[in-house]
Parts: sequence; C-alpha cells; structure tokens
Amino acid sequence: MIRKATIQEVDGLAGGKGKAYVQHIISKEEMLGHGRLYAKITLPPGSSVGWHQHEHDTEPYFILKGAADFVDNDKSVTKVGPGDCCLIEVGQFHSIENNYDEDMEFIALIYNEKGFLYE
Repeated sequence: MIRKATIQEVDGLAGGKGKAYVQHIISKEEMLGHGRLYAKITLPPGSSVGWHQHEHDTEPYFILKGAADFVDNDKSVTKVGPGDCCLIEVGQFHSIENNYDEDMEFIALIYNEKGFLYE
C-alpha cells in the first residue's frame, strides 16, 4: 500500500510553544498495539514540544534537519542537529525546543515497554 503524505498542524504539542507540523508515517492502528506514534515532526523557529513523561513507553528522536535544544530527564540542555538521536527511557521526562533561525525536523517513534500493549 502507498499512502500520500498528510501533515497535521498542532498548536502547543505536548504543552509546548507555537505550532508543530506532524506527518504520520504509520498510524497507531498500524502499529498493532506495539506503539502509538511514528512521525516526522517539523518545529518552526520558536516552537517546542513541551515537557512530558513517558510512563509505559519510550520515544527516541532522530534529528533530520536544523538545530534544537533537547531537554533531558535531568533538565540538562544539549544542542542537537542532523544525525543525533535523543533517547528517552521508560518513565523519563523530556522536551525539545527550536530556539534557532530555521525549521527543525525529526523523526519521533513512541513504542511500548516490553509486555505492555496499547488498546
């Protein structure tokens, strides 16, 4: 099956600032209970994904384009760019902020911890 790209505009993603553009790669239903998000996300300058926790799942970010400040579970801030992978472990908090002058793009994959299935 081939699917045409659709992009969803989201205000304040996970409580963040500004707009985010979410292009779902695979739907939650297509992940068959093993995850709930596989998407390319674009954050324009000044936008962010808010501080949030992953209780029964994890969410790596793979940076494709631009730069952003990744805020890790211990609240340390690291500038990230293309090729970097931000790892969020089960139970951890995190956020990411585009404090730079160009759009930032990344792949986000939220998948469940061993033994936990989404309904």
